[in-house]
This record gives sequence, structure tokens and C-alpha cells, in this order.
Amino acid sequence: MPQSRIRRYIKHGTLTQLSVFDAVARLGNFTRAAEELYMAQPTVSVQIKKLTETVGLPLFEHVGNHVHVTESGRELQIACEQIFQALARVEGRFASIRGLEAGRLQLAASTTGKYFAPRMLAAFVQQYPGIEVSLQIHNRQTLLQRLADNADDLYLFADPPGNAEVVVQQVLPNPMVVFARADHALAEQRDIPFERLAQEPFLMRERGSGTRAVTEEIFARHGLQPRVKMELSTNEAIKEAILTGLGVSIMSRYTLGLGAEQDQLITLDVEGFPLERHWYFVYPIGKQLSLLAQAFMDFTRQHVQQFVPKHPSAHRVALTAVGS
Repeated sequence: MPQSRIRRYIKHGTLTQLSVFDAVARLGNFTRAAEELYMAQPTVSVQIKKLTETVGLPLFEHVGNHVHVTESGRELQIACEQIFQALARVEGRFASIRGLEAGRLQLAASTTGKYFAPRMLAAFVQQYPGIEVSLQIHNRQTLLQRLADNADDLYLFADPPGNAEVVVQQVLPNPMVVFARADHALAEQRDIPFERLAQEPFLMRERGSGTRAVTEEIFARHGLQPRVKMELSTNEAIKEAILTGLGVSIMSRYTLGLGAEQDQLITLDVEGFPLERHWYFVYPIGKQLSLLAQAFMDFTRQHVQQFVPKHPSAHRVALTAVGS
């Protein structure tokens, strides 16, 4: 409804006046209305006088000792009932949200997050079945833009933005490992020097990907450059490229799923790996987190092992996979 049509009511604080009017109209008496509202009778009279001036039409008529509602007053009485019912409904909705019985949570996560974020949300919904959830999956560049636009309730990053204008909270482990095909020449070697790994053809995510940024950071730390064989835009595409023997890739241990060992893939035992990284909840400084968003962060931290099982080492997982 255009506010210009109800500006006069907004200007004069009409809700209290409507409450007084409703009491007088129902009870047909100013004194009884004052008693019900715990007001002095002169205060009730003043509120009715102000409301009448705001409406610009008579609301009551006095016949003898009785107060009667006018035709205009009857119209307003119907409106009062509708207004109060609407407010009661919205307050009921607010009460449900306060009790986490209703509401909507919108989460945006990096591409790797799609392997566990749905599990997190599903478990959360099981505990609070009345809520609605939404999950957006994007690469790092798009995720950063959504964060800047404040488009979601929470953001899940594998590599948090180095920005003083955001709040960053560590939440889940995200070990980075080197994936290769099970019959790779380095499969049986231990403590492979990183310099040796750097000689292998590398499969890289596209520019703007958080996984690519981590890989480039690791190579830069060793003063080396990756031999990029191919750039691919999804983790699934990288997996298929590894299986065809095109190269190796550094990815999250959970990139290919949390519990699904691949009998044709292994993780190489490279010095410095698994590289301990984490996922982080991120949101803009000054953002008023909803009760649902705060509850979801708390829930995730409390049930972290449910979402990301802890393996003794990347290589042992690989050997189990090969022997399966």
C-alpha cells in the first residue's frame, strides 16, 4: 500500500488511538474503556478527539448517556479488527522465528562446499523442521561479489577474504592433498619432494577459484611454477582428467565426496601434505545476524565431526581406496 495514502495516520501515532477507539466502540462507554486500558478517562477522551481530527469524520455520537458508533466509526471498527488480527499474526510469526520454529536461512558456499554443506543444512533442518533453507554454490569470485552485495545470511569460504570489513570464524577442517590416478608413477613413493611433484603436469581450476589460489600460493612458497596442463572449471572435470592420465591436482581432501573413496584415485604422499586448511564462516562487519544464522554456526561447530570425518592421514585413505 502506498504510504502516501495513510501518511496522516502514520504521522499522528494512530495505533494507540485505534486501541482506545476499539475499546470505546466495543464497550460503548468511555469510563469502562479507560478501566480496561488502565488509563484515566480524560486520556481516553483526548485520544478519541485526536483520532477524530485525524480521520476528519465523527466516530461517535452521544445520545443521552449512551455512546454510539457512527457509520464512519463502524467502518473504522472493521478496519481495527483487521489491523489487530494482522499484527497478531505477524507477532506469532516473530515468536516462531525467535524460537527457531520458522524463518529462512540462506547460505552461499564455495564450490568445494557442495560436498558437505547440504549435509550440514539437512542435519540443521532435522533439528528445526519448521525452517526453510537455501544453498547457493559459486566459485570464489562470485562468492566475493555476493558477500559485497550482502546477498545472503552467511558465506562459507575455503580461503577467507583478506578484508578488514568482514568477520571470519573458523569452522571446519579442510585438508588439501595431491590427487593422482592409482597407477601414477609416484603412487608407491613416500615423502615425495615438492620439487619432484612440480615436474608433473598439473590440472588447475579456473582463475577466480579458491582452490587455484591455494595451489598458486603453495608453488610460490617453494619458488616454483606449476606446469599447467589444463584449466578446468569444475572439480568433477578435474577428476575425469586425472582418471584419463592428464596430470595431478591439489584439491581439498573432501572434494570428491566425504565418504566415497575412489578405487581409481589416490592421494600422493608429498612432503608438507596434507596441507592443513579450514573452511570459514564469513559475513560483513556490522551485519545483524539472524537468530537462525547464529544458531546454524553454533550447530555446525558442535557437530563438526558429523560433517567432516577425521582420517588418520591422506595416504592411508588412498591405500584403502586402491585396495578396495
